[in-house]
Amino acid sequence: MLYIQNLVYHPPATHTAILKGINLELAPQELGLVIGPSGSGKSTLLEILSGLAEATSGELRWRQQVLTPDHLQQLGGLVFQFPERHFCTGTLLEELKLGHPELSNERVQEALNEVGLGHLDLKTAPQALSGGQQRRLALAVQLIRQPHLLLLDEPTAGLDWSVRRQVIALLQRLKAHWTLLVVTHDASDLLAIADRCWTLHQGELRTVDPQTLAAKAH
Repeated sequence: MLYIQNLVYHPPATHTAILKGINLELAPQELGLVIGPSGSGKSTLLEILSGLAEATSGELRWRQQVLTPDHLQQLGGLVFQFPERHFCTGTLLEELKLGHPELSNERVQEALNEVGLGHLDLKTAPQALSGGQQRRLALAVQLIRQPHLLLLDEPTAGLDWSVRRQVIALLQRLKAHWTLLVVTHDASDLLAIADRCWTLHQGELRTVDPQTLAAKAH
């Protein structure tokens, strides 16, 4: 269970806090959806939860353990908005073993199978994949680390409708084994698989009912 209590992020260079008293709870095997416009603080929230940024105040806990940035880097796996920009090796095998040279090729294959890319040759270049396949590869890169929490920044951005549906179906399957927190500016495709939902506006988080939002979207 992820607990966020009174989280504030106020860098010295900004006049007002980017995140203001955030409170959030997310249970294992749930998909939480944070919806907000550009500049609302969504990506900053994920950066804090992945240990890339440190909160000004507040508390983060996984079950009963208070989480430091070092803990968070082990706990969470962050998939950036355009993960294809972060690929830095020449093959799928190298990308998945980056930082984990001890991993067997069998474990790499398992990770690819989990995201529906098991049919690809391990010598394939990440840059040669389609947009949807690159999103799947980015998920596999995080899954191979076995995080407790998957953090996704705009996972369907820039994809056509058919590929978006494939990515959403994959996220729904992953929910059976992982806890997922997704941030997006356009939740229409994701509401159907969300267990909990919040809106984020000018750094303030509010709980909303995903079914109510889905009804309004239709």
